[in-house]
Amino acid sequence: MLQPVSTGYVHGGKTVTPRPRFEAEGRQFKWYDVSTAEKPVPEAVGSMARDFLARTDLDGASELGFVVLHRCGVDFHFLIVCSWRGNNEIWETVFALDRGDDGFRDWPRPGPHLPTFCVWEMGAVAHESLAWSRYLRSARDDAAREAWMGDQYEGLV
Repeated sequence: MLQPVSTGYVHGGKTVTPRPRFEAEGRQFKWYDVSTAEKPVPEAVGSMARDFLARTDLDGASELGFVVLHRCGVDFHFLIVCSWRGNNEIWETVFALDRGDDGFRDWPRPGPHLPTFCVWEMGAVAHESLAWSRYLRSARDDAAREAWMGDQYEGLV
């Protein structure tokens, strides 16, 4: 049986930082960077991620969602695109950028039991779950949509 935590693992905090919304093909996404305070997501990587998503077919993504751009270590980044579907379900598409890559690429996900979100990404996801529930209980009109878009988490996770 696999152990959930390695004996040598030392856990540290990261920061969730909201960024300007991202819009593409009629879809609107909130945007979060996740990183340590000492090594934020480089602006060049954030720009590359936005350019990549602007050119990427997000077939299957609904019109509302959020993006998590997570700096993992020195040169590895996850780009997680989440959209709300089926009224109350979060669906995701995962891309990655590693040292030596020309750009973001699909993250392979073979197998039935797969990772989803790490504890740091869950800070943004937990907030978004609560924010979506508030939206679902609202009038769901233009004002409610704008209120939902403006409701972002920022802080230590």
